Amino acid sequence: MDDCLFCKIIAGEIPSKKVYEDDRVYAFYDIDPQAPIHFLVIPKQHITGANKIDATNGDLVGHAFQVIAQITKELGCGDDYRVVTNCGPKAGQSVNHLHFHVLAGRELGWPPG
Repeated sequence: MDDCLFCKIIAGEIPSKKVYEDDRVYAFYDIDPQAPIHFLVIPKQHITGANKIDATNGDLVGHAFQVIAQITKELGCGDDYRVVTNCGPKAGQSVNHLHFHVLAGRELGWPPG
């Protein structure tokens, strides 16, 4: 998608502080962190949001969560982190590209909103 912020980050057109990359996903630190550790994991395939996950791309979500588990171990998060994905503007989705926020490094309250 030509106008997608995250597609431009994946393509290297917009700089980011990369945490991880493979042929399926890209992970980078959030520019406005809400916790001491706050990074995003995004599929390289353009999927507009969680409501567009189906049988043809669902394995990509599993891969993203495997990557999240790997990164959080490497960053020393232990078992204490939160993974968030927003679906739609009323839920806080501001970029129409599926992405997972990973937050750690402090106690996270509930409810989040």
